[in-house]
Amino acid sequence: MKIFTLAATAALLATPALAADAVVYNDPAPAVADTFSWTGGYIGVNAGYAGGKFKTDMYADIDESLSLRSNSSGFIGGVQAGYNWQFGQTVVGIETDIQGSGVKSDFSVNTEGFEAINLGTKISWFGTTRARLGYTPVDRFMVYATGGVAYGKVKTYVNAPFEEGSSSLSDTRVGYAVGAGAEYAITNNVTLKTEYLYTDLGKLKFNVSDGSDLVVSGAAKSQFHTVRVGLNYKF
Repeated sequence: MKIFTLAATAALLATPALAADAVVYNDPAPAVADTFSWTGGYIGVNAGYAGGKFKTDMYADIDESLSLRSNSSGFIGGVQAGYNWQFGQTVVGIETDIQGSGVKSDFSVNTEGFEAINLGTKISWFGTTRARLGYTPVDRFMVYATGGVAYGKVKTYVNAPFEEGSSSLSDTRVGYAVGAGAEYAITNNVTLKTEYLYTDLGKLKFNVSDGSDLVVSGAAKSQFHTVRVGLNYKF
């Protein structure tokens, strides 16, 4: 009887210890890192300022020639859309944009053979379609180089001091654009970028005649720099 009592007591004393051993403590699950991916499509708006040196080469039948450079400047603004693919820290993308433009130059020159000639060139609008190659030192910040085709409506005029000495024409020209920029993801869907582009829309040829023998011909070259900021919405 005593043996049975001692055994029962030992079992009761051992029960809490066994129960304690049965409790399992699990470490909390590690937090999932909030990583950002640049892969996906986006649309956005931009605004900035553009300007440079517009060059006009002029030639006359009287064997006179003249090469002129004039300052151009104006505000620009427009929209863009594109798509990115991210591979590790490398981002490859394509972007197209269209810009309204106030970039223009106006000047006059008084030189023998070209007395009191007034000239002007304006970019009414322009757009680009470019590849982008970026690098992300951190998830939400990207620096990139960009380049591709550019196109735009170029208008030019020449007013020369003879009877039929006025010419005005416009044409859509095609050239190229290259540049670089940086972009930061404010949220998972909104990014802010700043960008520099050099754009060359080629040259627009013109002819001015006085109705007899004197003919002035030339070509207005449109090359300008653009600095702009943009806001994108990423899908």
